[in-house]
Amino acid sequence: MSAELFQRFVGMESKPVKNEVEKGAIRKFADAIGDPNPIYRDEEYAKTTRYGRIIAPPTFSRTFDYGAIPDFTIKREGLIHGEQEFRYFQPICAGDVLYCSTKLVDVYDKEGKLGRMTFLVHEQKGVNESGETAFVAKMTTIYRG
Repeated sequence: MSAELFQRFVGMESKPVKNEVEKGAIRKFADAIGDPNPIYRDEEYAKTTRYGRIIAPPTFSRTFDYGAIPDFTIKREGLIHGEQEFRYFQPICAGDVLYCSTKLVDVYDKEGKLGRMTFLVHEQKGVNESGETAFVAKMTTIYRG
């Protein structure tokens, strides 16, 4: 499989999906990544911070539902996580409601030691109920077919 097969999806975006940020989910995520920071789990402590409530760790947005790009399907076998970056414009806090979507922004091929690899670059974003962008993440997945 090569980039040509995915080119028609470049620029296509999923329909935004409503995600409600729950403090219990934040606590579980912080536990899973081994981060003991009380800002992620202690409501009384969080009230004393500039945020005034529990916030989510930086990579918590990976847990959100971003929906699916219409008609875009790919087998999970052979997928490799390439790289990921996050840009936050505001903290993600317990109680927030974010509308998340994903868009395929680039596709390209490279030759490697094991043959051709197809790179799929997705941009994921979360928008709050006021219409402001809370974060944008870029994820590169490598497909070896």
